[in-house]
Amino acid sequence: MEQERTAIYPGTFDPLTNGHVSLISRAKEIFDQIVVAVAAETPKHPLFTLEERVQLAREALEDSGPGIVVEPFDGLLVDYVAQRGSRILLRGLRAVSDFEYEFQLALMNRKLRREIQTVFLMTDYQWLYISSTIIKAAASLGGDIHGLVPACVERSLQKKYAKGDVRRATPCLVPSTEGFALPGKKHA
Repeated sequence: MEQERTAIYPGTFDPLTNGHVSLISRAKEIFDQIVVAVAAETPKHPLFTLEERVQLAREALEDSGPGIVVEPFDGLLVDYVAQRGSRILLRGLRAVSDFEYEFQLALMNRKLRREIQTVFLMTDYQWLYISSTIIKAAASLGGDIHGLVPACVERSLQKKYAKGDVRRATPCLVPSTEGFALPGKKHA
């Protein structure tokens, strides 16, 4: 009997974007099961809590059919992959700029556990320019993110920013006005 091929797709998913959803959908054509592994530990200072990120991913992927599992993970990724009984790490590449970092991670993971392989999928061209960081930046300033994230994520971002729930995770794209005169204001 053929062994089920399970790929672990790790990330912060703060928040899950349509680029992530597209990659998961395409990976389902290759693997029997995709485990969307939401990282508990991250240096990124997420806007959403771990519980919120897991719940948003589950809601966004609930209609994606069988073979997709969303769960949090903590600790060393390669240990988690082994505990799940997998040997496959799934990663997405948007551009050449992603490659060097992802290549280093893949090599380190292979050093830690030789049996684990990293499989890279290129992002669909329509999602090349988006990232969770860019989505949060646009949403934090009232930008239209419709069609770039699942509907549940769009609603959650709007609620977070409407309530003023802005943490260090949200990049501020408003340039500093220090030393500049704003229209209608005199420079001090």
